[in-house]
Amino acid sequence: MAEDTTPLLEAAHNSVYNRFSLSQKRIIVALVSSSATLPMFASGMFIPTIPQIALDLDSTGPIISLAVSLSIAGAALGSLIFATYSGFYGRRPMYLYGLPLLCLGSLGVARCATIPQLMIFRFIQAFGTSGGMAVGAAVIGDIYKLTERGRAMGIFFAASLFGNAISPAVGSWGARYSSWRNVQLGLFAAACFVFLGMLFGLPETSHPGTMGKDKIDSELSEGSERPAPKFKWVWLNPFSCLWLLRSPNLLLVTITGIAVLLTDYALLLPIAYTIGVRYNITNEAAIGACFLPMGLGNIIGAPLAGILSDRVVIKWRARRGGVWVPEDRLRGTLFGAATLVPLSVLLCGLVTHYVDGPVGLVLNLILFFLNGLGVDLVLSPSSAYCVDIMHSRSAEMMAASMGFRSLLLSVAVSGILPSINRFGLVATNTASAIFAWCGCLMLWVTIRYGDKMRAWVDVGYSTIETT
Repeated sequence: MAEDTTPLLEAAHNSVYNRFSLSQKRIIVALVSSSATLPMFASGMFIPTIPQIALDLDSTGPIISLAVSLSIAGAALGSLIFATYSGFYGRRPMYLYGLPLLCLGSLGVARCATIPQLMIFRFIQAFGTSGGMAVGAAVIGDIYKLTERGRAMGIFFAASLFGNAISPAVGSWGARYSSWRNVQLGLFAAACFVFLGMLFGLPETSHPGTMGKDKIDSELSEGSERPAPKFKWVWLNPFSCLWLLRSPNLLLVTITGIAVLLTDYALLLPIAYTIGVRYNITNEAAIGACFLPMGLGNIIGAPLAGILSDRVVIKWRARRGGVWVPEDRLRGTLFGAATLVPLSVLLCGLVTHYVDGPVGLVLNLILFFLNGLGVDLVLSPSSAYCVDIMHSRSAEMMAASMGFRSLLLSVAVSGILPSINRFGLVATNTASAIFAWCGCLMLWVTIRYGDKMRAWVDVGYSTIETT
């Protein structure tokens, strides 16, 4: 009997992922990816213009770089709020309310005249962008089933991280040949364009009957002849999703993400004061071009990581006779976490310090590419893993992970330039590499003991029937 009903159960489970046609899914992925690109533009275009902003506002690079830390904190808070409410009111409204804040923040940054104004509008700007990654990843989980999710997540990350490839160059070229204020006005226009795309092209992707408002509407309508009100505001605690991180699996994967992303910031944030000074690059456009190899690594790494992680899931599931172990998806992260990520940041410090001239610059750019490749080989499968094991609360899980990660990164990032000034570039990059190796160890522990750790604390993990 079980053999007869299993295919029916699987077909019923898969039917929820067949609500949208292949072309509709591609449009949805394109829309949410474009929204997730905007945070990359908001941060990527800002960093290479820090020296010009500091000059314009009569300040210093370290002071202006605090706006980066503040924006990370704003993104962390926003992701928690948008993800929590996306599980209650749906994915679509989060984009329609968040993107106007991005427009407002970008316009404010472009018009600011003081440091406090810059900080406030950068916070609003980052807050408005924050739903792009957490809610976008949940949308991918809504429309793609388990064995397709890694590939789709890789495409989502590749498209969204396209901003990493071109935003620094766009920002630096714009600042060089126009002004940093016009760069922000360009971001304002792009955000307005994406908002219109969401308004007219994005359907609601949440699984039918799973949103909190659906359940409340059902309760209000039950036993009553009057229809439930169209809208009822409910106060939710956006920080409650952080409680999901009491899961050791999710916490270790999140800390690994912090360690990996810190290498990105350690290379890119001080670039004007490290590579720029070391190799006598004063042209903002040339400094921005130095970001391109890392962005190229992101673009190649994200879809590659997604494809590999799906193949690993299928391979190990078949090897176990159909038994699904979620941690199998993380096996593909170990190479990037053990070699590409830590070695690239470590060697960048050594090359910049010891190797002169064009040879040193070229070696740095190669290492930037390898870092971008390695970061995505870790982050893309890790994000898919979080969606896999917390499918019913995927947006909240992504927000908890990204929010916690961003809060800690905002503190760590603020110390990068002071650390370089006090201890030197080699020491700072070495510390970042050591932390990245610790992250690799955490991934290995999660792969090796993941099933036992999930048994320690049950936060409502998905099963093969619900993922």
